[in-house]
Amino acid sequence: MSKFNNKYRIESARAPWWDYGRSGAYFITICTKNREHYFGEINEGKMVLSPTGVIADLLWHEIPYHSQNVELDEFVVMPNHIHGILILNGNDLENNNNVETGHALSLRGETDRDLINNPNYHPRFRNPGKNTVSSIIGGYKSAVTKHANRLGFPNGWQSRFHDHIIRDDAEYQQIKNYISNNVSKWKNDKFY
Repeated sequence: MSKFNNKYRIESARAPWWDYGRSGAYFITICTKNREHYFGEINEGKMVLSPTGVIADLLWHEIPYHSQNVELDEFVVMPNHIHGILILNGNDLENNNNVETGHALSLRGETDRDLINNPNYHPRFRNPGKNTVSSIIGGYKSAVTKHANRLGFPNGWQSRFHDHIIRDDAEYQQIKNYISNNVSKWKNDKFY
């Protein structure tokens, strides 16, 4: 463990040689605090979402409405974690000369009129920083927490998340299959 300003700090889990705002596919795993089953239970081979699990599921699917150049692929909510594939497209070509306020939940390049007329726009979350994996996941976790707390549902996240940069199509397919079969293989899962 290294020190910063004479205090110990936890090293970043991100690969130092990679720009996490760069176009690519990322396998994301986020666990609940203490691996509590906040998101529901698996009964007879099917995931039964709790109210907190419904929020986690719904808000994951809203990510593309709040972040630029983002696509989602396979995703699953498990009792105590989520797995998903997050795809960033075109960020390395994007002109980042946009200026925004840090206190407004705005979408880059959109005017107020565009936002009002967009039926898919919901100002639930968006980190005003760079469009990176960390800012997207931080915004997602924050939004789930905010809405679960507002409704009085039990919740909590592990302070970090795991990511894996998907390097080729074979690995992509393997991870996609792993996610889609996660519920059926729950008893063999390391988070069980």
